[in-house]
Amino acid sequence: MNFRTLSIAIIVALIAVLAAFNWTALATPTAVSFGVTEIQAPLGVLMLALTVLLSVFFIAYVLWMQGSVLMEARRHNKEMQAQRDLADKAEASRFTELRGVLEAMHARDKQELIERLDALEAHLVSRAQESDNSTAAYVGQLEQQLHQR
Repeated sequence: MNFRTLSIAIIVALIAVLAAFNWTALATPTAVSFGVTEIQAPLGVLMLALTVLLSVFFIAYVLWMQGSVLMEARRHNKEMQAQRDLADKAEASRFTELRGVLEAMHARDKQELIERLDALEAHLVSRAQESDNSTAAYVGQLEQQLHQR
């Protein structure tokens, strides 16, 4: 139990014990004035009954307030869950979009790499052809020099 509940329970117990010990004084009839009329009634019992009635109304009010707070919390919780779901869907779509962008970049980079490799291969083939031609020319010159001697 928390401090408030414990203190309220102690106060109610004290009122009950005080009323039990002084029941004869509480039940003694006396003149009770209502402003326009006066009657004979036990003032202590009347005040005790009004205290009990006030406590019942207070407890009903507290229960009503707690119920409304719980309902508001439940509504708020549902709204928060809906917002979380919406955020999760938005994040998932962003991941899908990012994946598409990365795949497009990868395809573009792959295409650029293939083009560069093709250009390098063509350059290598042309260099090899030039090298073959140079070698053939040197061999031809050597053969010509050998025939002349």
